[in-house]
Amino acid sequence: MRGYFALGAEGISKSGNIGTIMRSAHSFGASFVFTVNTPLDIAEMNRVDTSGGLDHMPLYNYPDVAGMALPEGCTLVGVELTTDAVELPSFRHPLRAAYVLGPERGSLSPAMVGRCDHVVKIPIKFCVNVAVAAAIVMYDRMISLGRFAERPVRAGGPVAPAPEHVHGRQKIRNPRSKRMRPLLGGWEQS
Repeated sequence: MRGYFALGAEGISKSGNIGTIMRSAHSFGASFVFTVNTPLDIAEMNRVDTSGGLDHMPLYNYPDVAGMALPEGCTLVGVELTTDAVELPSFRHPLRAAYVLGPERGSLSPAMVGRCDHVVKIPIKFCVNVAVAAAIVMYDRMISLGRFAERPVRAGGPVAPAPEHVHGRQKIRNPRSKRMRPLLGGWEQS
């Protein structure tokens, strides 16, 4: 899959839900997990996250939205069931994204929504468990940005494998000037 992504949650009251998010994020290949305004019980997280996600990816715990730091160029995507949010199946996922979900019995804070570059919603009748919502978002990202065989017109699996990736022409980038060319052991002016 191209790019990278992270999963986060704001105001979660049950560390078990963070453990489940950590396990799913580890399974889907997330780069890191983060929480905002969330007290963590690591023992409870580890009881739920049987994959040992804390040993394989970072977990950042920010005290508030203002203190939240994401990598340069990372797009923050809020996941919230609101009328003006973009429906997830119609959303084009950014290559570098951090998805943030709200608490179990509430919504993302206005400060968090204000910080988001996009807000998406899962088109369902009512809210599901926060960890389930996180898994749905990661699955949608995977099928949107991954390389899979085309779905057939009729029910069933693909009749042909995914096409091989085609590499483009080599791009030569010259960091110094257009008149410089690389030489073994240094640069030479042309």
